[in-house]
Amino acid sequence: MSPYEITVPGRSVEHWNEEAGAVWLDRVAQIYPHIVWLNPVAQKHWDYTPSIQMISQILGGRMFPLTLAGLDGAMRALNR
Repeated sequence: MSPYEITVPGRSVEHWNEEAGAVWLDRVAQIYPHIVWLNPVAQKHWDYTPSIQMISQILGGRMFPLTLAGLDGAMRALNR
């Protein structure tokens, strides 16, 4: 997702949406409190991508790399 898709209503690349992506992500996180985000981007690059930082903040830091170690960490977080 681009920062615009996360923060601005109507900025989706597919269609007009009256709510920003952050609203939807927060809504999902409220329904599923044990949500995690598996990120395919190498973890060493996360600090350089504003949208990754935004999503991590919305999900309370429950972002894990899409690696074997990341999957293990995500499963541990989900089992808490």
